[in-house]
Amino acid sequence: MRRKDREVTDFQTMVDIMSRCRVCRLALNDGEVPYLLPVNFGMEVQGGTVTLYFHGAAEGRKYELMRKDPRAAFEMDCETVLCSDRAAGNCTMAYQSVIGRGRIAFLEGEEKVRALDILTAHYHPEGFDYDRSVIPATTVYKLTVESMTGKIRPKL
Repeated sequence: MRRKDREVTDFQTMVDIMSRCRVCRLALNDGEVPYLLPVNFGMEVQGGTVTLYFHGAAEGRKYELMRKDPRAAFEMDCETVLCSDRAAGNCTMAYQSVIGRGRIAFLEGEEKVRALDILTAHYHPEGFDYDRSVIPATTVYKLTVESMTGKIRPKL
């Protein structure tokens, strides 16, 4: 990382940043050009391992790519604020971000239901009773994080 002064190396700090994010961007291998998509997510931390959970329709291009190559990269950011100093002619962005990579696996049965519960809790920590009749028509997958780095650019 070029800007070591902005690098986040503490595992818990990266987890805290991720817990505040609303969207995760997944990059999948599509041959010459990566296939990038924004997705909702849930997160679980056990020991030193982060697992990200996702859901979607029953079929689609992303699933074809995941089945062909389960390796994926991800990015998420939060607390983005435009910082402009008009007098100095300076403009930058404050942010907190985490990028990483891992492997994707599809989930079924109780593991699928548990993942949906974790995903829902990310957006509704107070609790939310979702319609469980859609579970059979929902594809659920996880990304087990193998490596990640964080970066913070504070406000001016």
